[in-house]
Amino acid sequence: MAAHDKVRVAVLGASGYSGIEAVRILAGHPFVELTTLTSEHYAGREVAHVYRHLTGVDLPPFEELRPDLLRGRAELVISCLPEKVGTAILADMIKSGARVIDVGADFRLKDPAVYRTTYGTEHPAPGLLRESVYGLSEFHRHELREASIVANPGCYPTGALLGILPLIKRDLIEPSSIVIDAKSGTTGARRAPAIDQLFAEVNENLRPYKVGNHRHLPEMEQEIEAALGRQVAVMFVPHLLPVTRGILTSIFMRPRQGTTEDDVRAAFEASFAKSRFIRILKAGELPELKNVRATNYCELSFLLDRRTDTLLVLTAIDNLGKGASGQAVQNMNLMFGYDEAAGLISAAPLP
Repeated sequence: MAAHDKVRVAVLGASGYSGIEAVRILAGHPFVELTTLTSEHYAGREVAHVYRHLTGVDLPPFEELRPDLLRGRAELVISCLPEKVGTAILADMIKSGARVIDVGADFRLKDPAVYRTTYGTEHPAPGLLRESVYGLSEFHRHELREASIVANPGCYPTGALLGILPLIKRDLIEPSSIVIDAKSGTTGARRAPAIDQLFAEVNENLRPYKVGNHRHLPEMEQEIEAALGRQVAVMFVPHLLPVTRGILTSIFMRPRQGTTEDDVRAAFEASFAKSRFIRILKAGELPELKNVRATNYCELSFLLDRRTDTLLVLTAIDNLGKGASGQAVQNMNLMFGYDEAAGLISAAPLP
């Protein structure tokens, strides 16, 4: 597809946190025509009546999710539906010739047995697991160009893997030593009522949750193992921050004997030499959530602590941006041959 052509895009689950973020970004994309926005809760309503910050933006109304209404209306489907909800519909869309980016979790895990263990059910379309491309944009550019289905990474894995994979590829760390401490804003959860998401529960509080059994852990280990060529177990401790959006990740690793700061910096610079959205900070600078809010950027810094023989890597991303919908648009740009940053530098304003 030529860069001046517009691709027709449908967003499923468009009224959730990642869905409306995708709409916000795509509304200002120069090569996108938004044709369909689905929402079970708001079907029949105008988007601006639900999200007033999008008043004045030309958008189709929310409508119900029906495969017969979707066919032929989009060349690309971006699904922001929860796992297990939209799998059959996405399979139908692929069969009808559309390409798919799944911001949900249904196509990230390659092994159906791991999917069953993680989500407590059989995968409804295991054949598509083998076809899907893992959409960590910086490491799968070539595969994305030909992909029919892209599994958009989880927000926690994005923040962690960007800080780990360059070091694995240059054999600079001991993989069995990896400890990931990550803290996320509340939009990392779904836009649905939940007691532990109430203001009084989150405000003036910081708590770990799902330690040892978070659904993103198998995804992280899968991608580290693919780069490493063998199995590995990592420690992952997620925390809930009393902020709306953003993930700050601290990754602790044991460096290989002889690893230097120059080696670490060279690994990151080589891996991200062509990356528009990775900011490798200067020595002494540290990532902050405010610097990546509502963007597709990742800030990254590191410290090689000789006293404790520990390599610390820090990353900051927006969980709805680089951790979800921003990365989905970046992947879309790669799939359709657009500039990788198209639509991602200037998007519609936040509320």
